[in-house]
Amino acid sequence: MNPRIPIRNVWLLQLYASSLYRAVGQQLVAAEDNPEDLPALVAGILADAVTQRIHTGLSVGFRQTARPVTRVRGRINVLPTARHQLLTRGQVHCTFDEVVTDTPANRLVRAALWRAAVLVPGEPRLRSLALQLEAAGVRGPCPPPSHVPSLHRERLLVRDRQMIAAADLLLNFSLPTTDQGGKFLPAPDMDEGYLRDLFERACAGFYRLRLTPQGWKVSHGSQLKWDTSSMSSGMAAILPGMKLDIELVKPDRTGPGRRRIVIDTKFTSITKTNQFADLKLRSGYIYQIYAYLMSQEASETNPKSEGLMLHPAVGKPVDEEVMIQGHRIRFATVDLAADSATIADQLLEAITPTQPSDSPATPVRARPPDQGL
Repeated sequence: MNPRIPIRNVWLLQLYASSLYRAVGQQLVAAEDNPEDLPALVAGILADAVTQRIHTGLSVGFRQTARPVTRVRGRINVLPTARHQLLTRGQVHCTFDEVVTDTPANRLVRAALWRAAVLVPGEPRLRSLALQLEAAGVRGPCPPPSHVPSLHRERLLVRDRQMIAAADLLLNFSLPTTDQGGKFLPAPDMDEGYLRDLFERACAGFYRLRLTPQGWKVSHGSQLKWDTSSMSSGMAAILPGMKLDIELVKPDRTGPGRRRIVIDTKFTSITKTNQFADLKLRSGYIYQIYAYLMSQEASETNPKSEGLMLHPAVGKPVDEEVMIQGHRIRFATVDLAADSATIADQLLEAITPTQPSDSPATPVRARPPDQGL
């Protein structure tokens, strides 16, 4: 059974998972309370960025082209020059790199402006800016989603990163759809992989923005190595690695304040019914988080690492924990059908200590965002 998520909260998860949230997240915290307004807010950020880039000059790229020209550029193509008797007309056929504005980044932005014009029909600037980009020569197809991450890392597009991030997020906003009058995204099997990945990236983005200013180090997708003392010659080739969904570390040289939390996210029910019709935690998930913690125990310093299995709520909410060989392992759910403030509270409460410790912690709420953990 998969959770059914309101469209507005899918937008909220997409915001948390986006590079725009990482770049200007503090400006968007207030808008989290009204996810329905997020498309308009992000569309405004995109429109402002595009307007500025049009005034200062769009980023350009190079495209190899071959055609007759009136002066030598690049490499001369002798055969077509002679075949068409171009010299008699004062021309020469050349192959050269041409400066163009029709780059993947600009095409992404143009596509996002047209999508934004549909999502936010009351904003006339969006259609006008899209037409201006087309008039400037940006007419190619939008790059596929698999090419977008490379645009964020392109050194020559540093000035365009916020614009690209807003465009990427707006195109994601247009993905979830329902029938006319529908209220929920049903999350069918074909969308389960997307939603599972979205939930993981949203949790990582949320914790990165909220915890980094408080001294936490937030890692997403980091690799762990097995604590091996010896292995056979062929074992390294077949031994699977361990990849963490999210890792939270709060350094403290004195020791008691240090915390390391290993988070594994799933997009299924945290419990299942056994043969006696009793609800039980899924054993495979317990073994997984246990392996993450115990495989690194030799390199741990006190206090020991904590584990957190984080799931969306399906039916009854769960928030339980257990101490196994000195490691606290917590199992918590987040109600993705709740309002945004409740979702933020539950994400923060999931990492707040619930047992007495040497340094008691004050329960942390989502507002204000700069309150310590």
